[in-house]
Amino acid sequence: MILDYISYSKAIPYFECYICSNIFMRFISTFFVILFCLSAKAQQQATVDFKKIEAEINPDFSSKTITGKLTVEFEILKNTDSIYLDAKNITDFKIQLKNGQNQSKFDENHLIIYSSFVAGKMYSATLTYTAKPSQALYFVDNEGKDQLWTQGQGKYTSHWLPSIDDMNDKIEFDLNIIAPAGKTVIANGKLTKKDQKSDKTTWYFDMQQPMSSYLVALAIGDYDKKEITSTSGVPIALYYYPEDAQKVESTYRYTQEIFDFFEQEIGVAYPWQNYKEVPVKDFLYAGMENTTATLFSDAFMVDSTGFDDRNYINVNAHELAHQWFGDLVTETSSTHHWLQEGFATYYALLAEKQVFGDDYFYWQMYQTAEQLKELSDRGKGEKLLNPGASSLTFYQKGAWALHILREEIGDEAFRIAVSDYLKENQFQNVESDDFIAAAENASGQDLSAFKADWLEQSAFQADAVLASLKKSEFIRNYLELSALRKIPLSKKGKALDKTLTLPNDYLGQEAVYQLADAPLEESLPLYKKAITSGNRWVRQAIAVSMQEIPSTFKADYEMLLEDDSYVTREAALLALWVSFPQDRASYLQKMEGVVGFSDKNIETLWLALSLATPEYKPEGKQKRYQQLLDYTNESYPFQIRENAFKYLYQLQLYEKESLKNLVLGCVHFNWRFAQSSRSILDLLLKETMWSNALRDLKLDNEKAQDFLNKKLN
Repeated sequence: MILDYISYSKAIPYFECYICSNIFMRFISTFFVILFCLSAKAQQQATVDFKKIEAEINPDFSSKTITGKLTVEFEILKNTDSIYLDAKNITDFKIQLKNGQNQSKFDENHLIIYSSFVAGKMYSATLTYTAKPSQALYFVDNEGKDQLWTQGQGKYTSHWLPSIDDMNDKIEFDLNIIAPAGKTVIANGKLTKKDQKSDKTTWYFDMQQPMSSYLVALAIGDYDKKEITSTSGVPIALYYYPEDAQKVESTYRYTQEIFDFFEQEIGVAYPWQNYKEVPVKDFLYAGMENTTATLFSDAFMVDSTGFDDRNYINVNAHELAHQWFGDLVTETSSTHHWLQEGFATYYALLAEKQVFGDDYFYWQMYQTAEQLKELSDRGKGEKLLNPGASSLTFYQKGAWALHILREEIGDEAFRIAVSDYLKENQFQNVESDDFIAAAENASGQDLSAFKADWLEQSAFQADAVLASLKKSEFIRNYLELSALRKIPLSKKGKALDKTLTLPNDYLGQEAVYQLADAPLEESLPLYKKAITSGNRWVRQAIAVSMQEIPSTFKADYEMLLEDDSYVTREAALLALWVSFPQDRASYLQKMEGVVGFSDKNIETLWLALSLATPEYKPEGKQKRYQQLLDYTNESYPFQIRENAFKYLYQLQLYEKESLKNLVLGCVHFNWRFAQSSRSILDLLLKETMWSNALRDLKLDNEKAQDFLNKKLN
């Protein structure tokens, strides 16, 4: 899983005794409940082995509930009088043990089956239930079309499918999904058949191998698909919204090449029946590696213009790598989380190296090294074996550990180690020592020093990393150029001029950024050279960094409005609108109709600027205002709503419905969007006019109304 949006970008960065007795007794009671639950979990793993769950799932989009029927097959390892399945939000259930008498109960977190279970025997139970998921399964309105998707990691599949939350219990899941006719269903495994009855269709999916329950996936929506096949013969289905047909090639570019590269580089064939990739609205993360079925944010659906600025390549490769690292072999606990995220991050970079070249690979490694060193220098470095470490540690430090290990033991030994590690532990759970042992066996080396430095040491090994980075001529050149930052332009002009003659993507950007604080009369010739270089990344650096545009550079800068980059065009439009008020109408005319990315970055900016330009087509002002208001509606992806909320605040043009939509955003299940909505709400509450308007709001959504009432009080 990728926690944050990671896009392909070459841009340079960035909480009396009676009373006492009762409190004490409640504490003791809570303590023993927690202790009991931990003990029960440990005992259950040694008592029962769940083999297979076949589930019929019937979602109701109107009530946002799940009705299900499960057949659960399990083996008893030790005599016991009870077993349980993890379950949440169950409103009705019935359990029948096929080969024995049983009683059952639901304790808010578990469905418990009581019987005289005998060691060595296989059992089967059927379960019917209704659940109203509070998380892990989401019903969304995708611009007027119903959509459903799941997210198990960190959320627990048991919110909609009774199962075992512990990732150490691997189960074969076969899902049969009942969906409205006309909808497409995607789930783990192979689709074996479809049965249509009246207005419903049942989709039958078969998995042949066991997996952890957090990797169970389900998506229902309006999709078409493109089918391709890997060189080894694995079927790959690439899903898309019908209206995004023109984005399929650019979104899924290099998918087969990445797949083929991984099979060769990892040395272990893809371990599952097929592979599917599915974009969904308002996804919690960038992507999630459910077994055979990656779900990802539809914000990564891009056209050919958006490809270089914000493409799906890294997320695509990262989630695919997880099919081996996380899905085939799974961590025993979060102490070893780097075995999943570090590996997926590293292999995604190797795939991007194949696609974009060595400079890209070393640039990305350099960027993460800078972040890790800064964290370490502040005394906030973390061990890779720290179960509470940040994503930066698990992902990026994990990737660096693998890179350094590979250099230490050599390519051949590293590949053998990875292959042996996966084959010996397939469909099982692993700890870090399992991989270290494989690496020691393959290389014949004692890796205790490596383990101490990279797995058990909080400090980042900056010296070793710098030595590795300097193996790249490009990085050596970049370090030399970046060392000139504090030198006056008069003393480094020739060096920057040389850099901008035939600019490397990254060196050229660095040169442009070094012009920002220089006197304009000195820097202007170099800006002109940079803008005529033809390098899109150098030109983008000008667009995002130039603080004021001199009239002598106006004509040159205006060319950026036509660049093959939505990032550049957005920045240029805003800068020109601010710098040359007399030409605002012409800039707006030129950019009218340009949408930008799927978040409508250029269109929403254009709407805001046109509303702030009285002379621009005044007869259409109300229509443009209504469009910006409409973009705050729940049916739109949160990224569009986020842009609309931001511009309405800057324009001070909120009205009743958009205020309601803002409050709804504050309780949205996507925490990033909820956080940004709350930030804007806090700003509005500081202003009397908006505070009074918010007090008058009456919302149908109880959760949103409660949130607003608490804010107002």
